[in-house]
Order: sequence, then structure tokens, then C-alpha cells
Amino acid sequence: MNKYESVVIINPNVDEEGIKTLIQKLSDLINSDGKLEKADELGKRRLAYEVKKNKEGYYVVFYFEANTSLISELERNYRITDEVIKFMTVKVEE
Repeated sequence: MNKYESVVIINPNVDEEGIKTLIQKLSDLINSDGKLEKADELGKRRLAYEVKKNKEGYYVVFYFEANTSLISELERNYRITDEVIKFMTVKVEE
């Protein structure tokens, strides 16, 4: 299994309960075929440029180990989730 880091920017208009639910859903997805080490909630931050008409976003960083097959499924879920406005997943070299 490889180590990965995934940064997700959530729409700032989502309420606190919605954010917690989304983080839990994504954590469960990662744990289905990998191992989530931690999920850092960095909070609401200003974006460098507008993304989908938003000037701010709620940042969450997931650190996890997974098989490569999970990454495509995870990114597919990011794309179809309306609350996610931007994401990036990178492989961490040890």
C-alpha cells in the first residue's frame, strides 16, 4: 500500500453539520480499502482565485494509506459530490 495525501476544498456555504457528515463519508470510503491515518480540518480560508464563484473554501486534508485502485474511486466521489469545489490527491514519497 502507498501513502497518499488528499486536499479537499468544501463549499463555504455548507453548514457545520454538513461538513462533519461529508468528512465522515469520505473517511469511511478511504477506510473501505485503505487506512486513514488522520484528517486535518484546516477551516475556512481565502482562495487564491475564485473557484465556482467562491472566494473562500473549507479545507480538509486526509492522510492515508491505500491501494492505487482506491484513488480513482475516491476522486470519482469528489467529482460527483456537489459540496466539494476542488480537490487534489498526491502520493507521498517516504
